[in-house]
Amino acid sequence: MDPAPSSIRREDPLAIPHRIASLLPSATEIVCALGLDDRLVLRSHECDYPEWVGELPFATQPRIRVEQSGGEIDRDLRELLRQGLSIYEVDPGTLVEVAPELIVTQDQCRVCAVPLATIEEAARDHLGEGVRIVSLSPGSLHDVLADMERVAVAAGVPARGVALTARLRDEMAELEARVREVGSVSPRPAPRVLFIEWVEPLMVGGNWIPELVAMAGGEALLGEAGRHSPFVEWDRMKASDPDVIVVVPCGFPLERTREEAEALRRLPGWAELRAVREGRVALADGHHYFNRPGPRIVDSLRILVEMLHPELRPARPEGWCWMAPLP
Repeated sequence: MDPAPSSIRREDPLAIPHRIASLLPSATEIVCALGLDDRLVLRSHECDYPEWVGELPFATQPRIRVEQSGGEIDRDLRELLRQGLSIYEVDPGTLVEVAPELIVTQDQCRVCAVPLATIEEAARDHLGEGVRIVSLSPGSLHDVLADMERVAVAAGVPARGVALTARLRDEMAELEARVREVGSVSPRPAPRVLFIEWVEPLMVGGNWIPELVAMAGGEALLGEAGRHSPFVEWDRMKASDPDVIVVVPCGFPLERTREEAEALRRLPGWAELRAVREGRVALADGHHYFNRPGPRIVDSLRILVEMLHPELRPARPEGWCWMAPLP
């Protein structure tokens, strides 16, 4: 038997919503990049860019302490999932008070942000049938861009979505062309890149990350484009002996990344890895870049280009959102 249809309408392009709730940091950036700042009335607890969105009310909260170490976060997450509990709570009172007409959420990762089922339940119980929901689920770079156009359609501004993704594609193509130019002048094998997305336990970048690495002129190791980021045993990582290691724990800014990366030093054989010996271990902000599939995906690519091609680094000090080598 087919499941009963949801009472919540989704993506009706005929009605233009004037009150938008974004419960995902990347979605907030998409809404703003589409020029819909004046319609944004609610955010998630993690939405922090553009900076002014911090003044908006938020209706979500994690059930774990995000200040603890990555290993402790992983332990608590696994326990919540084992119990069948949502990692995030939604405040129904704030939802009712703000009364959004369009909610943008995600269904790609139960850990990264409030999942679709939780939002559907809260909307059904407290907002009724007048709200529409758009759920983003990017698994590849194509999906990241397509989701921007989906948000634009749901918001009644489809042409803005097409213009935004066209601009982003052009910027990424320009970066790729610069990488190819460097390769034509100084031919060398593509650096083999180990992209570490979580430290305890170890995880490597999947989804759109291998595509970004390839566009930056590298070869991503152990992760596959279009597939979820996998946990990988240390022995397998060590055996890959990468030319470059990029450490970008999901959701951690640069300073937290530096703290988490200390655990890597304690891994047996870490100091013998080619990338470590040659000083090619880079750390980056995984909160605002790489793991935030919004318009700044271009900046994530730019960071990778700078990491892999020192000759293309701009005349500015390292540390704006990444640093190398691991100190």
